[in-house]
Parts: sequence; C-alpha cells; structure tokens
Amino acid sequence: MSPQTVPAPAERAERAPGADPSSRAYLNLIGGKWVPARSGRTFENRNPARSSDLIGTFPESGSEDVDEAVRAARKAFPAWRLVPAPRRAEIIYRAAEILRDRKEELARAMTREMGKVLAETRGDVQEAIDMAYYIGAEGRRLFGVTAPSELPNKFGMSIRQPLGVCGLITPWNFPMAIPSWKIFPALVSGNTVVIKPATDTPASAHHLVEALLEAGVPAGVLNIVHGGGTAVGVPLTAHPDVNMISFTGSSEVGKAIAERTARSLKRLSLELGGKNAQIVMEDADLDLATEGALWGAFGTTGQRCTATSRLIVMKQVHDEMVRRLSERASKLRLGDGLDPGTDVGPLVNRAQRDKVHSYVEIGKKEGARLVAGGSPAEEGPLGEGHFYRPTIFDGVTPTMRIAVEEIFGPVLSVLTVSSFEQAVQVQNATPYGLSSSIYTRDVNRAMRAIRDIEAGITYINGPTIGAEVQLPFGGVKETGNGHREGGPTVIDAFTEWKSVYVDYSGKLQKAQIDR
Repeated sequence: MSPQTVPAPAERAERAPGADPSSRAYLNLIGGKWVPARSGRTFENRNPARSSDLIGTFPESGSEDVDEAVRAARKAFPAWRLVPAPRRAEIIYRAAEILRDRKEELARAMTREMGKVLAETRGDVQEAIDMAYYIGAEGRRLFGVTAPSELPNKFGMSIRQPLGVCGLITPWNFPMAIPSWKIFPALVSGNTVVIKPATDTPASAHHLVEALLEAGVPAGVLNIVHGGGTAVGVPLTAHPDVNMISFTGSSEVGKAIAERTARSLKRLSLELGGKNAQIVMEDADLDLATEGALWGAFGTTGQRCTATSRLIVMKQVHDEMVRRLSERASKLRLGDGLDPGTDVGPLVNRAQRDKVHSYVEIGKKEGARLVAGGSPAEEGPLGEGHFYRPTIFDGVTPTMRIAVEEIFGPVLSVLTVSSFEQAVQVQNATPYGLSSSIYTRDVNRAMRAIRDIEAGITYINGPTIGAEVQLPFGGVKETGNGHREGGPTVIDAFTEWKSVYVDYSGKLQKAQIDR
C-alpha cells in the first residue's frame, strides 16, 4: 500500500450457513478475515426483554486470539499511518453515510440486543453518525502549533503523530455510540485498532465494524475480538505491542487496568463511573425539573454513567417534587423496547437486575423511605425478561450507600437541603465527578454552580444526560484519569506530540546559551 492509496476493503462477513435469518453465528475479525476463536468455543447473546430470543453466537476468545489480532494491527500500522489523514477521514465519512442509510435497521437490532427503547437506540446510532461527521472533519484539522524561536534563523513547530496499536474496550449500554467515540478518532489519527466489545452487546459493535469495512478500512487496520474481560480484556491491556488502551466501564475495573498498563507506561484513557445529581432550587421550573429527573433517572433504564441517580431538592419544593416524581414514575410503562408503548425497557441481564434489587434492599435497611417501585416486574410477558420497576427513595442522607455508590439501574435517591451552598456540598460528596445539573432561574447561582460543582459536565436547566460529540466528555475524581473522549480533546488521547526545530542559520546555535 503506497502512502497515497487506500487498499480495497477487507472481505465482509456472511451469515452462518443454515442460520435462522433473525440470528447469526458471528466471528472475530482479524487481519481482514472473519475467523472463529482458536478454542472453537462460543457464547450466546440473548434478548434481555425475551430470553428465549437468541440474537446469535459469538467467539469465546482468549489470549491467542488477542495475540493474532495485535500482530495483524501491528503489521498494518506502518502503511496506514502514511495514508494522508484527509484520505483516512474519507473512509469515516463513507461509514457515516452507511450508518445513516441503515439507521432504523441498526436501531432495531440494538433494541433487541440490549433492551432500551427504540427512540433511544435510534439516538445511539445517530451519535455514531454525528461522531463520524465530526471526527471526519478532523482529518483536515489535525493541527499542530508553531512558535517563535529565541534564536535567529530558526523555526519551531509541533506536530501530531499516531501512537500505534490501540486496544479499545467498550461497555454494553451504548454499544454503537461509545465504540464510535474510540474507533473513529483512533483511525483518523493514523492508529490501528483491536476492539473488545462487551459480551452483553457484541452484535452492535460488529455491525459498526461491518460498516467501516464496507466504507473501505483496509485489512488489519481494524480488528474485533469477542470474549470476556478476563480472557480477552486482560491480555489486551497487558500486551507489549499495544501502545494505547481506551476503556469505558466501572471505576473498579478501570483501576485494575491502570495498574496493569502502568508496567509498560502505555497511554491509557479511562471513562469510568458516575453518581450524578440534579439540584432543584426553590425558584426552579418544577415542570421542567420533573421531566429532566424522569428522563435522567429512568432513560436507558438508569443504565448510563451519566444517569441522574441523586435528586438534591430545596426543602421549599421538596414535597411537591417528590409527589410529582412518584406519581409519574409509577405510570411509566415497562416492556419490550420495540413496542412503541414502552417507556422503560429491561435491564441488560439477570445479574444486573439482582444488583439493582440488592441496592434497593440496602436503601431500606439504611432507613430511606421507598415512595415508588422497589421490586422486579415479572407479571405476564415481563417475566421473560429482566425488568425492574422505576424506583424512588426519599429521606436519603449523603452518607447512605445508595447516595454514594453507583447502582446503574432505575433507582433515584432524593436528598433534601436548605441552601445553595449545602446543595453543592452534597453534590460533591461522592468519589465520582462525571455529570451534574442544576435547575434555577437565578443566573448568578447558575454561574456559581458551574464554578463550584466538581464534575466534568454541568447542565443548567437540563438533565445530567445528553452529551454532544463536539464537546469534551469525561469527569474528575474516580470518574477518569484526565482524558476527554469527545470534542477536539479526543485527538489528544489518540496522538503523540512531536516538537520540530528547523535551524537554517548554517551554524551551531545553542538554545538558552547563544542569546
């Protein structure tokens, strides 16, 4: 492959012979070829709304498969890095068009795979489309910096260069959007990729990879290896030929990855947990605040790192907010996300449902007052899936576990405060710092909130969810390690800076000495 050309795309996957049209036998993509795991083992992927519905089978890969994928990515890197960035970006643009044309098909497949309602999975695909358009433009904006030299006849500048092989590990709650946040900037920057998607949602990542192959990504530049965290994630993060790891998931796993990657000093970008709060001041528009809290707490069945899991309410409006929320939450309709009448879909699996219920029991024992929900939903067709009723606790104090620990489910804790200062103090009293929100008509308090809240994202009169791709995404404290995978800052995660000095004086000049 010459630096000026992009080779033909790798072969596309085909349906398994004889497979039911609604399910597939999926494979790993390594070096442009679709291959099974070396072990020959597979795992099943089932619809969380109807466990009898088999989405497909996927390779249960291991370290040998990771080694093979990393070798393929390493082999493809020297040629790919020399393809001009605008040409690399053209492939991402073509992928955006493919995703746009297949948006409804992909959204329906995603709802069937992970459960959230169709409107939300359409948004998930749209976010991947938006990211493709945004990052595609970066192919002509991988800007460096020029700076004046302190010496005569000398020129100084800095340029961006790719890192090499990037290992990407993505979660199940945004199974196309989050892989797009990582794959697209990695490729535009000139890196090659090995991605390990979550075992609960491997098909959505597979569909994204298929679109990229169809758009023209060369063989070996993009590889996908399916399997569990211990079998695939650990060898990927520890691999000596992987230059960078990008991980989105729990803070506990993120810390373990940080320890592992520190041994080789490889680049690491972490986007981890959240315990986000919405503050409601006494002057807030309560209709708007109620809508925001419902969407923030129960959208995606609460399975968002940006979900509103705490509601911090001024005592003057506390009773009215709790009344409104409990009344509205009890009327939310649970069901299959493909049903247009559904408001809240299932949790992603039985273990997640059990975890949510365990936290509800913890909340009761801690003395919080249950005002809505609080139990699995198993009546009728709901018994085939992993459903949990939208749950609200009142009388929560800042030190209760349900107010501090990430639950990742449809559970909202209401805390009461008597001042703006106390609201901010309670907001900041967690180990996390991802997203935050305040509802107020007072611009001065809004500006103070922006200044004083410890979070990577702050919304004014909006819920804690709804990030846009053109702005940095990430948090502080145990929510991450300082990188921001979104907006122009995402390029910093996937490139290395090089400073360049050009001395055209024709003689030896010594910086800091020959002045």
